[in-house]
Amino acid sequence: METLDIIVFIGYALVIIGLGLYMSRTKKGEQKTAEDYFLAGKSLPWWAIGASLIAANISAEQMIGMSGQGFGAIGLAIASYEFMAAVTLIIVAKYFMPIFIKKGLYTIPDFVEQRFSVELKTILAIFWIALFTFINLTTVLLLGALALDTIVGTGTGEFFTYGLIGLAFVAAAYSLYGGLAAVAWTDVLQVGLLILGGLITSYLALDKVTPEGGAMAGLSHVMEVVPEKFHMILDKSHPLFKELPGIAVLVGGMWIANMYYWGFNQYIIQRALAAKSIGEAQKGLVFAGFLKLLIPLIVVIPGIVAYVYYAQPPGTAMPPVGTEGLIPDSEFAANDKAYPWLISTFIPTGLKGLVVAALAAAIVSSLASMMNSISTIFTMDIYREHFNPNASEKETVNVGRIAAASALIIACIIAPFLTSSRGIFNVIQEYTGLVSPGILAIFILGLFWKKTTNKAAIYGAIFSIVIALYLKVGTIMVELADGTKKLWIEGKALEFLFPKNMPFMDQMGLTFLLTCGLIAMISYMQNKGVDDPKGIPLQKETFKTSSAFNIGAFVILILCAIIYSVFW
Repeated sequence: METLDIIVFIGYALVIIGLGLYMSRTKKGEQKTAEDYFLAGKSLPWWAIGASLIAANISAEQMIGMSGQGFGAIGLAIASYEFMAAVTLIIVAKYFMPIFIKKGLYTIPDFVEQRFSVELKTILAIFWIALFTFINLTTVLLLGALALDTIVGTGTGEFFTYGLIGLAFVAAAYSLYGGLAAVAWTDVLQVGLLILGGLITSYLALDKVTPEGGAMAGLSHVMEVVPEKFHMILDKSHPLFKELPGIAVLVGGMWIANMYYWGFNQYIIQRALAAKSIGEAQKGLVFAGFLKLLIPLIVVIPGIVAYVYYAQPPGTAMPPVGTEGLIPDSEFAANDKAYPWLISTFIPTGLKGLVVAALAAAIVSSLASMMNSISTIFTMDIYREHFNPNASEKETVNVGRIAAASALIIACIIAPFLTSSRGIFNVIQEYTGLVSPGILAIFILGLFWKKTTNKAAIYGAIFSIVIALYLKVGTIMVELADGTKKLWIEGKALEFLFPKNMPFMDQMGLTFLLTCGLIAMISYMQNKGVDDPKGIPLQKETFKTSSAFNIGAFVILILCAIIYSVFW
């Protein structure tokens, strides 16, 4: 990058840090309370909630990973994660948030304690801390540092360590002190920046894809020369059908991934828990739904454009520099260098600093969100539950800061050792899919079926992973009671029911259904059909929504229907 770009980028970092510290300040002589630090004093309006949700969600795994999938054979179909998320946000807003906010939750594990038990809450709290630290924080840092290395350096690794440490420092500089208030209010600025930067990148790349120029002409050219990349639903004959298995995307396992992520993921839902009211939370989620509809334009389309530059079909202009960095391992492979290559190739001096700042904003906001959620879960669900129930407000906040800082340091150490030739986005989805169906089953039945018992939920949490592993690898080893013999259940024995090597999205859907069946059976056997004492009484009034919410939700559904009709 040129000197002007570096100045713009440094200016971004200083503004974000300053804004975060300013918005999270307390009055002279006042001490931050746990509610201030972890839930922003429950003061967030709808527009801050929606913007912060998207800033937390859109990170390197989308900006880099989904662009890489757009470059690969999946193309626009990978955008189903975004469009289906917009619909999922409506369901979460209408049916989950009223219950969560009415119960005054700090964390999602807090709901588990109220509905089931402290034991199950602790199990899930430890799981989430491990997931956020070793998977989410780590992969975001990895992809972010790789992107900056490609844009700022030469893509050979000499800038990787500096990029990783720099991203971690900016996120820590304001989030460790300010908590959720600092994270949420800076997210409002950062989501605007990342959308602006993404639109600039898409526009300039499309503008130059034909010799004649023009962004609309460029889009028409791209759609004409690679029509196979503009199908939302993949055919069974498609080589990557296992990644996105056709119509099952709409009616199958993707619902599991989305419901789990948007409904019960602490670092996402924490913003809505900090809302002024249920109405503000619901409007915020609908606003986030509209923003999700924009995301494919700024993360998937650029990847497809990069592929056109690489493949050079007739009528395509030559790029200003070579495409050597885009060479995939196979003709179907994702390429996580596609988006950084576009930025380094097409964005002019001055604007490049802004666009790199937008990419950094997406990464930093997600890092800050994950750190804040780790600190919240560790402090509220583990430290205050098991170590010091009478901790003062000051001690509680300080423990949260230490937990977040520790997780960030661990992620920085692990990140350089992760990589995947398949594209990191799908790898994250697949391995999260081993545990998300069971957790979702526990929450859905816990919310809406009063007969669900704590014992059944614990068995469901354990055996859902066994079921998921069986469906994934086709073999399970079971040790018999005498401890000397082992029984192997081979995939062939049940292949007529559960085909081996089924798409991971189908595995998620089937795991969810089997886990729900197991929980229901154990609950019925335990209580003989009687409601559990901790079952949640539900009234029709609980799920009433405002006219503004209803109109917004209807418009999102119509837009999604149009998109799938046009690009089926």
